[in-house]
Amino acid sequence: MIRIRTALRYLTLCAVLVASQVAALDVKIRSTLDNEDLNADLEAASLLVALQTGEPKNSQDVLAAAKADYQRLVTALYRYGHYAPVVTIQLDGREAAGISPINPPASIRAATISVRPGPAFRFGRATIAPVALDTELPEDFRPGAIARVDILRDTAAAGIDGWRAKGYAKARVSDQRITARHEQAQLDAQIALDPGPQLRFGRLIITGNEDVRTRRVEKIAGLPTGKVFSPEEIDRATTRLRRTGTFRVVALTEAEEIGPNNTIDVTAQVVEAPPRRIGFGAEISSLEGLGLSAFWLHRNLLGGAERFRIEGDVSGIGGQSGGTDYRIGVRIDRPATFNEDTDFFIATELERLDEVNFQSKQFSLEAGIKRYATEKRTYTFGLGFRTADTTDAFGTRSYSILTAPASAVFDYRNDRLSATEGYYAELSLTPFYSLRGTENGLRTYADIRGYKSVGRDDRLTFALRGQLGSVTGPGLNTAPADFLFYSGGGGTVRGQEYQSLGVDLGGGNEVGGRSFLGLSGEIRLKTGDKLSVAGFYDLGYIGPEAFPDGSTGEWHSGAGVGIRYDTGIGPIRLDVGLPVSGPGDNNGFEVYIGIGQAF
Repeated sequence: MIRIRTALRYLTLCAVLVASQVAALDVKIRSTLDNEDLNADLEAASLLVALQTGEPKNSQDVLAAAKADYQRLVTALYRYGHYAPVVTIQLDGREAAGISPINPPASIRAATISVRPGPAFRFGRATIAPVALDTELPEDFRPGAIARVDILRDTAAAGIDGWRAKGYAKARVSDQRITARHEQAQLDAQIALDPGPQLRFGRLIITGNEDVRTRRVEKIAGLPTGKVFSPEEIDRATTRLRRTGTFRVVALTEAEEIGPNNTIDVTAQVVEAPPRRIGFGAEISSLEGLGLSAFWLHRNLLGGAERFRIEGDVSGIGGQSGGTDYRIGVRIDRPATFNEDTDFFIATELERLDEVNFQSKQFSLEAGIKRYATEKRTYTFGLGFRTADTTDAFGTRSYSILTAPASAVFDYRNDRLSATEGYYAELSLTPFYSLRGTENGLRTYADIRGYKSVGRDDRLTFALRGQLGSVTGPGLNTAPADFLFYSGGGGTVRGQEYQSLGVDLGGGNEVGGRSFLGLSGEIRLKTGDKLSVAGFYDLGYIGPEAFPDGSTGEWHSGAGVGIRYDTGIGPIRLDVGLPVSGPGDNNGFEVYIGIGQAF
């Protein structure tokens, strides 16, 4: 008899477990307020809504989710200023709050959530004090504005940040009085701040470094010991350490306690990245052929976060745009050489170019500095030597020059590989002094790009690019052949053959121009989470004059379409371009494949 009872209990338990499985849970949310954002947030906050997807859940899981939803939904309503809501949750017609979790229903098939938000409370009184000079408080923290919880939190944070920006690192909320007056649907908020003493930077304590010398970490961080505390200086020090590429993790934290003489110590915890790194890349074009590149990098050559990089590339493999080009370069960068925001570099390069209209063998050596004015603005200046043997329509020539290249980069794009907002501008000036084979002169190049997205979720992006180049001083027949400009190909006018536009000397002879103007427009439409389509139109001008006047030289253009597939390392790009106008045979098409947008 005992065995029979045990077996019956086991069978009953199995039957309850099987019966408690939910084949499909139907959840409905009913709100009396017509607010799309609020209703969307209610759905996002509900665990019951989340249970509709995935594997079937038993009734205990559904009941637990329903009981948790009361608080989650009320919290969501508070964010919109509704402080007197009524939330009911019925499971198959029974209020979830009244169902015992010990004896849940055998199954639950439907859940109905009813929400009566009640009135949106508005601020009656809204005060915060004391407030530091120049503190920017949220505009909606004022009498009459909707009293959202987020506004209260943001106001307190803004008040603390205002004091911290003045050096009061330990500013805090000392008291807050929040009173809800339900009859008037008003919320009174009084926030009191305690700035504490104004502090100065104390010691920078370095932890976690193994191969990088502690003194060099301090020099790179550049935290101004003895100066008035500033959160911006903390952020700058963090950025300086990260941009070396030597550290995998960088975290700066302020000491909990105030030090002697109102100072505050800062601890920099770093984790070094593996010292060596290798990489490679590839790009293919139907005309220019296959291009391969590779590099070897040491992130900490001498123990001071010096970067030593050897790189090389081979391009034009199997292409129809001249022969195969080779390049190898070596570069050393030393961060924080003259000050925390100025790096020193030495670079040398050996290159052989076999282009459509000229051939060149050249060697260059350059040393200089790179100045980080801000995270988005950098300036570079160097002194260099360059020597080359070139062959073009004017014959074979050799030259040697001294250079003083300078450049400025303003990078305000939201994404370097696939920008949808912002702009990018680069200007480079290379004065050169002739030692032999040419004349003194100046090479100038500018590249400006802008991006704007519109529509739902910014799915439609307009991208524009303008390029301008100029060589002044020597004439066409004496200028360094590799300093002159050509147009056509993936970097200038897609659809046109690579370097197909230059200065026509007659008799089938062509050389580069002393002036270049390029204009490109692209429309990108995101059709899915990862897939995008694009249409583009490119225009290029090459002239013999030092500055493009639009009439002395020649124009050509190309247009086409492309697709993009987003990956973790940037979008994979496939463009098909057709020639539209210009000298020569405007037939056929060109195909370009690469990683990252065209610009």
